Amino acid sequence: MTEKSSRILIVDDELGMREGCRRTLVREGHQVDVAADGEEGLERIRSCRYDLYLLDVRMPKISGLELLSKIRSYDLDAVCIIITGYASIDVAIQAIKLGAYNFLSKPFDTDALLLTVNQGLEKRRLTLEAKRLHTIEAQAAELTRAKAELEKIDRLKSEFMLTVAHELRAPVAALQGYLQIILDGYVSPEKQRPMLERASKRTLELLEMIDDLLQLARIKGTPAPVRIEDVDLAQVLETTVALLRGDAELHHITLETDVRARPHLTMNPDHARQIWTNLISNGLKYTLAGGAVKAGLELDGTKLIGRVEDTGIGIAPEALSHIFQEFYRAENAKALQVRGTGLGLSIVKRILETYGGSIEVTSTVGEGSVFTFSLPLTRDRDGQSKP
Repeated sequence: MTEKSSRILIVDDELGMREGCRRTLVREGHQVDVAADGEEGLERIRSCRYDLYLLDVRMPKISGLELLSKIRSYDLDAVCIIITGYASIDVAIQAIKLGAYNFLSKPFDTDALLLTVNQGLEKRRLTLEAKRLHTIEAQAAELTRAKAELEKIDRLKSEFMLTVAHELRAPVAALQGYLQIILDGYVSPEKQRPMLERASKRTLELLEMIDDLLQLARIKGTPAPVRIEDVDLAQVLETTVALLRGDAELHHITLETDVRARPHLTMNPDHARQIWTNLISNGLKYTLAGGAVKAGLELDGTKLIGRVEDTGIGIAPEALSHIFQEFYRAENAKALQVRGTGLGLSIVKRILETYGGSIEVTSTVGEGSVFTFSLPLTRDRDGQSKP
């Protein structure tokens, strides 16, 4: 906005005053509208935005000060100059309190009018420029934040790819080694079977990791339609425990349930099964012979609370904040040399967050761990929590 292209409204019930001001300002290149009283001025204010307003104080029906208040309610940056033939300290104070920029005392000459108007327009220009610069700074800050976030995402993707490649390389290299030794004839026929059994075990590890990676990709990627139905989470728990009981008995671990409620949730049944399977399997993996794993379910107001506790090796305090990260395995878990992808807990966390839930863990090294998750009971048909 430049002074020569400014739009000005003059509201004065004296014809000579408003026309004299109009002619002076038009000669300076301004676009000028006039109104004979407060009501007409109010109509113009409602239909058009002006850069500067010249308002007579005393007018019938709506005074200049009332009009000033209404203008300020439409535009806090409006520059209003009060015209008065009754100049006094009280009028000036009242006008300033209401947001007036300046005032002109009648009679005034052309030079006084132009000086006051030009000062007001410069104030308007500086205010709008400051706002524009503030907006630019805010946009620049947002772009910087977005750029940093994209760089972080790109870095995480690269790290994820490197981790996947590293995790897949070990079993593939082992497989290739076993097969190459057999193909080169270094292993007698009677010793081939144990080696093929180890190769088969490595193949199962690969398939497990690939399945977990596919599941994680589905959960993290663009939401796709999934089968949503009424699920009895207690029944899913009991079915999962029945399937895992053989593994528990094989390793001499007691597997128990503590079902105190049988709530139904609207969710994907496969997700419900994965929550219980991953948490209970995790407990069984890291619990030594003679230990116990217990899975429970109860209600707490409008939330379902699930809990899986074990008497296993536990998790060190410094590892607790990382336990739900992809591929993360605590040092004592690695030392136990138990097969695992490091993806199960991250999958559980992602599934729970999809349904508005959460999970936390408490643990003591050498004594065991407790994983506790919560899910809101009320959901819509898309599986999202209702307020």
